[in-house]
Amino acid sequence: MLLWEKGWIAALFLAGPVTVFAASCTTQAELQPQDRSALAAIGQRLATSVLTEDFATLQAQLLPAIASQWDGIRNEVEAGAPLVKGGQAQLEDIYLLDDSTQTETTDMQFFCSNASGSLTVTVSMHALPPGKYAVLIGDAAGAAMGGEIGMILVWDPTGTPGWKLGGLSVRQGILDGHDGVWYWTKARSLASTGAPWSAWYSYDLARYLLLPVDFISSPNMEKLLHEQSQIKEAPSEFPVSVSDGTRTWKIEGVRLDTTLRQADLGVTYQSLGISDPAATRTEAIAVLGALMKAHPELRVNFHGLWAYAEKDGKVTPVMELPMAQIP
Repeated sequence: MLLWEKGWIAALFLAGPVTVFAASCTTQAELQPQDRSALAAIGQRLATSVLTEDFATLQAQLLPAIASQWDGIRNEVEAGAPLVKGGQAQLEDIYLLDDSTQTETTDMQFFCSNASGSLTVTVSMHALPPGKYAVLIGDAAGAAMGGEIGMILVWDPTGTPGWKLGGLSVRQGILDGHDGVWYWTKARSLASTGAPWSAWYSYDLARYLLLPVDFISSPNMEKLLHEQSQIKEAPSEFPVSVSDGTRTWKIEGVRLDTTLRQADLGVTYQSLGISDPAATRTEAIAVLGALMKAHPELRVNFHGLWAYAEKDGKVTPVMELPMAQIP
């Protein structure tokens, strides 16, 4: 994951060979009252600051070690403002993570179980330095776009010891009036009615809307992934070739793209390397049209397509077209 682009703490994702270890995780219900109160208080304050764009509070709470990354976190809050507009900040889950007994930076998996052990959530962190962390999940209740908020807090023992903000993500929770559960149900229906590509990306969309972070796995998410993996003729292997009747184009990949807060798909294709802007657009339209001819089911299930031209390892965004404008 390129969490750096989402305003996450870079120190949590260092490069280099690492080994996976297990460490302790305490769920919200199992926390000591003082720990639960302290984390809930700072989490509520930070979530409210995200909704109100209170940058002074957020920056004051930032972990000193990542002060240079403040612009990334500020940009995340600004970009997420439309997603949380009109909502009220509320916390849903708190996970207290402890790998302070480790002696080196390692990949970590935290298994967060309830008291009976009947439900386990897994938090996976790459290249995590020894220390204490908390992952807080919240949302903007009542916001039209269902903004969801993920925060990483880091225990800072220096100076005045306390919890500091180490990472922040704001993600859409409602798209076109529907939440992730709705898109999950839609994905199941599409899978059973012979629309494998639409089903596959509807599962992706459901997963995207259900959580504001990608490093948490729950039994529900595992069930979703299992259902998705059972789709026959799904777009699981690229590149694929499509034809517009004149020539054949090679599609390097198709992925969910919510840049415009719509259910779009991003299509990366091998370009001829044309430099003229008009010719580049013509090429992109030909590629997108060829994909629609190969998989017409996508036209009625998604808003539009983004064209990304790839040439000699360089990928360039070309344009987005609503389905109605794709031949």
